[in-house]
Amino acid sequence: MNDGLHYTKLETVNQRQRIVKYHLTENTTGAILMASDKFNYNGNQIVADDYAFNTDETKILIMTGLTSVYRHSFLANYFLYDLSTGILVPLDEQRQPQTLAEYSPDGNFVSYCFENNIYIKELKTGKTRQITTDGKHNAIINGSTDWVYEEEFAITKGYCWSPDSKQLAFLRFDETAVPEFTMDFHRKSTYPNYYSFKYPKAGENNSKVTLQLYDLPTKKHKAINLGANEYIPRIEWSPVDRILVALTLNRHQNELTYHLIDSRKKISVKPFFTEKSETYVDIDDNLSILTSGSSIIRSSEIDGYNHLYEIGFDGTSKQITSGKWDVIDFYGIQEKSGLLFYSSAELGATTKTIYSIHRDGTNKQLISESNGYSDADFTKGFSYFVKSYSSLNKPVTYSLCDQTGKQIKLLEGNETLKAKLESYTLPQKEFTTFRSGAYDLNAWILKPKNFDPQKQYPVYLTLYCGPGKNEVVDQWDGQDYMYHQILAQNGYIVVSVDSRGTQFRGAAFKKSTYLNLGKLETEDILNVAGELKKLPYVDGNRLGIQGWSYGGFMTTLAMTKGKGMFKMGIAVAPVTNWKWYDNIYTERFMRTPAENKTGYEENSPVNFANQVQGKFLIIHGSGDDNVHIQNSYEMINALIESNKTFDQFVYPNRNHGIYGGNTRNHLFNMMLNYTLRNL
Repeated sequence: MNDGLHYTKLETVNQRQRIVKYHLTENTTGAILMASDKFNYNGNQIVADDYAFNTDETKILIMTGLTSVYRHSFLANYFLYDLSTGILVPLDEQRQPQTLAEYSPDGNFVSYCFENNIYIKELKTGKTRQITTDGKHNAIINGSTDWVYEEEFAITKGYCWSPDSKQLAFLRFDETAVPEFTMDFHRKSTYPNYYSFKYPKAGENNSKVTLQLYDLPTKKHKAINLGANEYIPRIEWSPVDRILVALTLNRHQNELTYHLIDSRKKISVKPFFTEKSETYVDIDDNLSILTSGSSIIRSSEIDGYNHLYEIGFDGTSKQITSGKWDVIDFYGIQEKSGLLFYSSAELGATTKTIYSIHRDGTNKQLISESNGYSDADFTKGFSYFVKSYSSLNKPVTYSLCDQTGKQIKLLEGNETLKAKLESYTLPQKEFTTFRSGAYDLNAWILKPKNFDPQKQYPVYLTLYCGPGKNEVVDQWDGQDYMYHQILAQNGYIVVSVDSRGTQFRGAAFKKSTYLNLGKLETEDILNVAGELKKLPYVDGNRLGIQGWSYGGFMTTLAMTKGKGMFKMGIAVAPVTNWKWYDNIYTERFMRTPAENKTGYEENSPVNFANQVQGKFLIIHGSGDDNVHIQNSYEMINALIESNKTFDQFVYPNRNHGIYGGNTRNHLFNMMLNYTLRNL
């Protein structure tokens, strides 16, 4: 909470909900802020999915009936609860469901989006003001974002309040010229339902995005001219006055510019910092505007590794962290003491450790374990943080720590799970490396229980290998850990490896795959397979490979370009041609198909279907809005044309995650059985 000393929880007691306030460090009885009987409107029980306070924590916004749209976006019904009166009212009974509701900083208004338009409710009068009127499905979006911004820039909320609650900055997307993609859904009806949405594939038109500024007192809004830029992935108000910072990118995503927008009197726009790259500039959430209103903290790979910089609104730049290692997350700054808090891979690409450092780059302190994988959620004021910690074979624990890293109390030790795992006496994953050219590639290996080096075992290689995502980390992977244990129990050695193109080993290693996604990664995977074959305890004729999404792309490349190296491959939701994936992601690494024809054609497995050897299973969800099933269908057509034998399985209506009900259980049982039969 605001004081940095308390937190609140949504609790369920006797099937009734309540919101309770607790002290962080004292073991005192919680104070009930919203009693269970208050979750009721006109005799109907309200089941909260989430909640949020206004700025001074006198009001609560209740979210109920939440339904997902895509990976991050959602729809919900909102209710407003006043702590002083104890009254619960709906946000807007006429326009439901809504999304992205929030209180204004002064607590006098609640803003929200409904059917691609922005609305503001004035709490004193109960009146609702419609800010935009041109919102239309598959045409105009106000205040939220389109599919590709949500997926690739991880932004769904496209508006923000000025600190004085007098202005609202928002993004307007005109997606009229963006091509549509249509999916069919079969739901026990005579005819399927069809869903069409705007999806810009590589080389296709993007939404035309503009930054708009709405002034509440005058009820007028105008477009802000940010120059000829393709993307506006971030907007954020300064804590001081009406100063807005907007981040823009060109289409190649190799030129980033920060703009300073002063809306106090006459609106003025000034670009104050630009970064260029020969490849691409990553966008992340490592951006913080200081309360002084004169500078920002951001991260950049400009010196070859990802580090923190203070950028002045006058264009000056000062590096804070340095070294041949990457910053992972910037948590924020305690401005009074001048301490910044961040996580990094300083102790190796497989680890994530937490540090504090002074604003001038001095007095760096490690405030977490020196191994494993730690993350932090800081309280306001940065006096405390909740630390999550796990390692390769140990489940996550949560503890409350002060800003020096000293543990105040253990919040969750996961003792029940740990005891259950110990009762199984499972074999342990171990870190190792494999040589590929000039590089030692990080890997982990899981051997069967009672492993005998005098025997030979089949190998199941599981991988991802895509930019910006590592699989080989000193972190508990509860989602896949037990599946890999089942494989080991059945006599398989399980291996995972991070190829070139993965992160936390510097920009050169990560960006080495630029313009040729799949080329170096495939070389690395085949080199690893060759190294595995040399091991005396590996049956070189029984190598299998499996991956999901980018990992499915890599699996398919290995089964085509691998020249029979792998006896079996399982590709789940694979990209098979980058021309069919979204343009923000694809063009960041490949540019457009017209600019890089060779890079696209020589690294898309659909063009090498005639080289497939071994048993090959393709799995896809027909409702995958991310990697469209078009990828698998076109690969299947190419395999048919090449007269290649293969296996396929489609999960009707399932999205990229392939889950829901018994779906995930069915999927992993099917993969296990396929492996047992064919490897």
